[in-house]
Amino acid sequence: MSVFKGIEFAHPGFFWLLILIPVIIGWYVWRERKLYGYLSVSAVRGFSVPSKSIIPKLRHLGIVLRVLALAALIIALARPQSSLSWQNSTTEGIDIMIASDISGSMLAEDFQPNRMEAGKNIAIDFIKNRPNDRIGLVIFSGESFTQCPLTIDHNVLINLFKDIKNGMIDDGTAIGMGLATAVNRLKESEAKSKVIILLTDGSNNAGSIPPVTAAEIAKQFNVRVYTVGLGTKGFAPYPVQTPMGVQYQRMPVDVDEGTLTKIANITGGKYFRATNNETLKSIYEQIDKLEKAKIDVTQYNKKTEMFLPFALIALLLLLLEFGLKNTVFKGAIT
Repeated sequence: MSVFKGIEFAHPGFFWLLILIPVIIGWYVWRERKLYGYLSVSAVRGFSVPSKSIIPKLRHLGIVLRVLALAALIIALARPQSSLSWQNSTTEGIDIMIASDISGSMLAEDFQPNRMEAGKNIAIDFIKNRPNDRIGLVIFSGESFTQCPLTIDHNVLINLFKDIKNGMIDDGTAIGMGLATAVNRLKESEAKSKVIILLTDGSNNAGSIPPVTAAEIAKQFNVRVYTVGLGTKGFAPYPVQTPMGVQYQRMPVDVDEGTLTKIANITGGKYFRATNNETLKSIYEQIDKLEKAKIDVTQYNKKTEMFLPFALIALLLLLLEFGLKNTVFKGAIT
């Protein structure tokens, strides 16, 4: 019943009293039949036709009002209560910076549609699955900058993530600079856990900060780094613009697994190798399981008594029945 949606009853046992209603109605019908007699005559011409009145038709209104009053009184005795509940959740908190390589080699198509787009799409799914964490984004190529600082507004982050593309900054692979920029965003964080997910498909060849030095800095600020090397084994198709249009060349995959493994080991993280979309998605799922925040949930309940309206309805119905009985229906057969 939509009338009682969101309502609880403190004493539902009183609803057993509703059995009295059909008993009272049955008694009333039996009494009405006993009260009236029957007279058989051959013709009714000798009887005057009574004037038309609505009162005889309403003579049963009294029992209707009494039954409704009893029903309202029983509901009031059951003590209806509106139940308002909410929960207050507090999390230990995990701050995550994603540092993504956007160099030209990220356009290689050993991933579908290419490394960069695959990394963006899978990272966005990862972000959507972590609504309680602050997450930010750093991009790097020949240099690095913060595309989005730490935020809980993941819609903004996702939109900024979708906007990244090759050519936004000078080409190259400044792994150390990308990592250092991400650490700089986390160093003031008071979160229980601070994490960087570093994705690259090459080896450091630009920037003024060596990757291992950046890893040592991360360690000093208790930042854990998960490194991900992107690229299949051997060669990958790479699009090259020529006067004849886009041509594909087989380019060697050059992931510096040694340096990426060292970065992860120094900071207490882990190195992963992604060779296609499926393995990259699996890596994000593993990181998601490794970095889970504990959430304390406190449930609050607030109840408001709602028996008074039903008690007043019962009283008004009884007063109406009493008033009609002693005014309009006074002297009538009921």
